[in-house]
Amino acid sequence: MTPFTERVINIIQQIPEGKVMTYGQIARLAGSSRGARQVVRILHSMSKKYNLPWHRVINAKGQVALRDEASYQEQILILESEGVDIGLKDEINLELFQWHPEEQ
Repeated sequence: MTPFTERVINIIQQIPEGKVMTYGQIARLAGSSRGARQVVRILHSMSKKYNLPWHRVINAKGQVALRDEASYQEQILILESEGVDIGLKDEINLELFQWHPEEQ
């Protein structure tokens, strides 16, 4: 496993309930400002193995990026159950719900 992958997994594992992070934000914190797509691949391939809270990772527009309808709805339902408000057009207010571990 690469150091970048290890850092991505560690960051995702730390996202608290009721908060979200973006793919690009995670990539930047893990050391690759252009690694958002790699974060997607890591989530896709390693979420089950590492019990990652995959549902807390969204795109930079504050939206769920999954295309599969069942997974899309599942992510929204889980986020809502954690207290994340999903607005019109299924958007999440990043000012309220985005987690910034670098500010901790």
